[in-house]
Order: sequence, then C-alpha cells, then structure tokens
Amino acid sequence: MSETDLGARSDRGSDYADLSRLVRGAGLLDRRPRRYAARMTVVLVGLALMGVVFVRLGSSWWQTATAAGVAVLFAQLAFLGHDAGHRQIFRSRRANDVIGFVCANLVNGISYGWWVDKHNRHHAHPNTEGRDPDLVVAPLSFTPGQAATQRGLRALFVRHQAALFFPLLMLEGLHLHAASFRAVVFRRGLRRRRAEAGLLVLHSAGYLAVVFLVLSVPQAIVFVLVNQALFGLYLGSSFAPNHKGMPILAAADDVDYLRRQVLTSRNVRGGRLLDALLGGLNYQIEHHLFPSMPRPNLRRAQPLVRQFCTEHGITYHETTLIQSWAQGLAHLRTVGAGSTRPGND
Repeated sequence: MSETDLGARSDRGSDYADLSRLVRGAGLLDRRPRRYAARMTVVLVGLALMGVVFVRLGSSWWQTATAAGVAVLFAQLAFLGHDAGHRQIFRSRRANDVIGFVCANLVNGISYGWWVDKHNRHHAHPNTEGRDPDLVVAPLSFTPGQAATQRGLRALFVRHQAALFFPLLMLEGLHLHAASFRAVVFRRGLRRRRAEAGLLVLHSAGYLAVVFLVLSVPQAIVFVLVNQALFGLYLGSSFAPNHKGMPILAAADDVDYLRRQVLTSRNVRGGRLLDALLGGLNYQIEHHLFPSMPRPNLRRAQPLVRQFCTEHGITYHETTLIQSWAQGLAHLRTVGAGSTRPGND
C-alpha cells in the first residue's frame, strides 16, 4: 500500500458517492429474496437429511462424521444469519430479524443481537486500533503494542500465536456460546433479551437432549466436541482471510470511508463453489463498501468496484484462500516476535 492511499482524507468522500451511484444504477442493491429462500431451503433440507442419518445410525462412533456434516450446515445457517444482520435478505428490519434469530439463536445458540452490535462496530471501523472489536481477541495480539504488553504465559502464547491460531479456532464455537450467554444475562440495553434468552435455552436443551438420547455418554461427548470444534474452525477460517494481515489504522486516522473499507479488506479469488463455502465473505471489499448488498450480487459488483479503484489509484487487494491464510499467519508471526523482548517472560 502506498502512502498516497493512506494519506487520502475525507475530502475524497465524493468518490464513494460516485461509486454508490454506479452500483445502485446497476441494480446491485436490489434484494434477492427468492435466491435466499432457495439457499435456506437447501440448507434446511440438508440438515433434515443429516438428522435422519443421525437417527438411523444410532449409537455409533461413525456419528463423528455426522458431527462434521452438521457443523458445515450450522455454519451455512450462520452465514445466512450474518446476511440477515446486514438486512441483505429483506428491506424490512423485522423480517430480517426473524431469519437472524432462527439462524443464530435457535439453530446455533448464538445471540443475534449481541453479534449484530459487535459486527456493526467492526464494519464502522475495520482494522482500527481502539475501535474495531475484532482486534481485541484474547489471547491473540494483532498489533505490536498489544504484544509488548503481554507477560508470562500470555507472552509465551503470543510468541507462538501463528502456530496456535488454527487450533485456537476450534474453541471459537464455545467462545461464541459463552459470549452470548454473558450478553443475555449481564448486558444492559440488549433488545429482546427475553426472546433471545428463551431461544438460546431452547437450542441448548434440544441440541443436548437429541445427542444424549441417541448416543452413549462417551459418544455424545465426542460428538459435541467434534461438532463444536469444526463449527468454530470453519467459521474462523472463513472470517480470518478478510482483514488479518491487512493494514491497521490508528484510532485518529481520518481516511475517508471508501479507502478505509477497501484498504483494510482482502478479497479471496475463487469460483462459485468457494462463494458458497465462504458464504460470500470472499467478496469482503464489496461487502464492506455496501453491507446491505445481497450476497448473490457481490460477484456481479466485483468487476465494477475493482475497475473504479484502479481508476482512482486505490489499492485493491485480492489473493487465493491459501495465500490469504499465509498472509494472516505471517502478520501474527511478526507481531508475536514483539513479545520476546526482555522482561516479557
């Protein structure tokens, strides 16, 4: 990235207005409810078929394979909840919220209201120190300043955080459940607290009841561990390529909206299969520029946005999935080296 990129200030805000007119004129902000209905139907049918397989297999160690399949389908529904949180599916907030509560609270045991608030703050200030909640993820350090403050075991972990990153993602599902529980119990101002709490209880009771009624206790424990570990790994591996290893802005940086979103985001190249596997998150630049753009339109918007950035001298970063992971891990490794300074052990 050039100094010119980061030196652009809010007086360039009209560039985004020009891009927005192009996108809107191409119909790329029009909702696609039928496409979403078809996608949700496919995922729910898949989940129902997996349920039939689960019951037919009964008490068997082969259920670990079922746990993996269910993890993938849970993640796909989480992606739909993500889209609902951005109001990509319907124009009505209430209609999107219904989808969000079903996909997040009821199916996945994650507080929709808590997650939407956190995710919106990330979108407003991506990769910005002190403002992006996704830069504060214990026990990781994403900036040299964070790494330099670590002591003892935390410093030891940060020193090796690149190697531990993907294993740590296996705990992401459990982290989301725990954070959701804390939010509905302790957080003030959470909308529809009772409804959220009721859906979380219903999810937990139903999930555990089905697993422990069909499987033996050891099999049930292994099923839950495998299912939640792969769910967290899948989600984390889908979100990690988006910003990790991209420039981190200071809290006081007043770069304009267009450049803030483009310069801190990374796209991942791939075909339609990758689009489906990553829930459209591989078009991270387009998604950050237009959060309410329906997922099916992101692929169509990419050439337009990329050309616009080229014409305006804005760095547009796109790479493969493997390279995106490698860049993120390289960043973690570099930051982790800052925890090796004397006095940090």
